[in-house]
Amino acid sequence: MEALTSGAVWGALGAIIVANILLSGDNAVVIAMAARSLPPHQQKKAIVWGSAAAIVMRIVLTIVAVQMLQVPYLKIAGALALLWIGAQLLVDTEEEGEVKQPGTMAAAIRTILIADLVMSIDNVIAVAAAASRAPEDYRLILLIIGLATSIPLIIIGSTILMKIMERFPIIITLGAALLGWLAGEMLVSDPAVAAWFKANVPHADLIFGIGGALLVVAIGKWLHHRGARAAAEGAMHNSSSR
Repeated sequence: MEALTSGAVWGALGAIIVANILLSGDNAVVIAMAARSLPPHQQKKAIVWGSAAAIVMRIVLTIVAVQMLQVPYLKIAGALALLWIGAQLLVDTEEEGEVKQPGTMAAAIRTILIADLVMSIDNVIAVAAAASRAPEDYRLILLIIGLATSIPLIIIGSTILMKIMERFPIIITLGAALLGWLAGEMLVSDPAVAAWFKANVPHADLIFGIGGALLVVAIGKWLHHRGARAAAEGAMHNSSSR
């Protein structure tokens, strides 16, 4: 009962919720992009389960975040993974914004979890810092409550974004570019190379952010056109062999 009247506890809980909301915009983009390839009756389920699973994983990440961020080359590996995820999310989208093939819920949730894992490496530090404002005995429970309460907001945001993507397909390309931007920033902040970039490359985060965004879109478009060309050649071969 004492915790219910503690300003430190309530302040920490509010800080956790606010920090997670502010940091979840890019995660909502990934969830919406992954779920859009599913049949309509599975999209809402993928968003709900993907969001819930991502929050659980983020709780675990937050507990070990400080130690993880000190591991050299971890962010570099995460940046490369995020570049590939962003490119792959573009592959299934045609020029007009129509989905080529319906995906599976398992594949969509897997994409959501991998992307959230990579993008949360930095984000969870802010949430962990917010939790540290509370007495030590209450930090874990506040962390769980604060992150759990953000699930409905992420679900609503993802659902709205998915509807916008259906109407304005350019948003899909912008979403993939956002992942590339985050990957570029993540790469230059890795402990193994951060000092070198800071000393030798002014505005490295901006330069690599822009480069990552352009690279993701270029790779995604190239993979899409290559797949479309292979499908057209296969169709021509099948028709000529009849």
